[in-house]
Amino acid sequence: MRQKGYNLIVILGPTASGKTRIAARLARDRCSEVISADSRQVYRGMDLGTGKDLDEFDVDGVTVPCHLIDIVDPGYEFNLFEYQQCFYRCFSRLRERGIMPIMVGGTGLYVESVVRGYVMLAVPENQALREELNEAGMDALRERFYRTNPNLHNTTDTEERDRLVRAIEIAEYEEARQGDGPEVPVISPFVIGIRLDRSIQRERITRRLRERLDAGMIDEVRTLNERGVSWGRLDSFGLEYRYVGRYLQGEMDFDEMFGLLNTRIHQFAKRQMTWFRGMERRGTVIHWIDGADYEVLRTLVEGHVG
Repeated sequence: MRQKGYNLIVILGPTASGKTRIAARLARDRCSEVISADSRQVYRGMDLGTGKDLDEFDVDGVTVPCHLIDIVDPGYEFNLFEYQQCFYRCFSRLRERGIMPIMVGGTGLYVESVVRGYVMLAVPENQALREELNEAGMDALRERFYRTNPNLHNTTDTEERDRLVRAIEIAEYEEARQGDGPEVPVISPFVIGIRLDRSIQRERITRRLRERLDAGMIDEVRTLNERGVSWGRLDSFGLEYRYVGRYLQGEMDFDEMFGLLNTRIHQFAKRQMTWFRGMERRGTVIHWIDGADYEVLRTLVEGHVG
């Protein structure tokens, strides 16, 4: 059923699902532009390891504009709040030009922060609070955090002391300022998900990894390190930079690196799908298509969005 109120098309899916290619083609056909939703593709100089696939934005000789790629240097700590603010600014500019943007990406938290309109504030450091928490043990910190987050789903922030202190700082700041969030654009998204048969997904991930290594991914990681990005910082950027970095440091040979990296990417793709299913449980309607079939995608969009 067609609904005229949509103002954003979202295409999500796990790594190697083909979402970028069909999103770019849809943008070309609709005279639209793409907004990336990828937590690593914001970094300059990190192309092969993040799978930017910039050539896919060249559709039959037409270059499709893509936003929020290559916007900060690797030494910068980009975060969810900044992504959301960058997205809102980009979205508003495109809508002022009469364009319905197409968001594409696999970072579920980035997608959901926009689709569900997370209210987020820029939270300053609270030195007095930090000094107060400095004497508390981990159990006491967790108890304090849970008091402001009784329905917490993601427990990552409760496992390391520094992250837990920062999480308390953010939670208590936001609790004290409920209703003070920044004005955000009204977003009515039509969300499409790409899912793949498990065997096809495994084959695509392995083939894509080989192609990226052949294209120079190891040299990319080496160059980043030579330009001052520490091994520890590279490790934080995720799987490709972590395992290639360990290979370059002599901690494993090439075959071991490839095997472990390949396995971890398969596991990551499963976690992405788990997040997307969680989005559905939390109220996001996702229209699933099997494989990156452009004609099915186009028909779906025309039937619902027009």
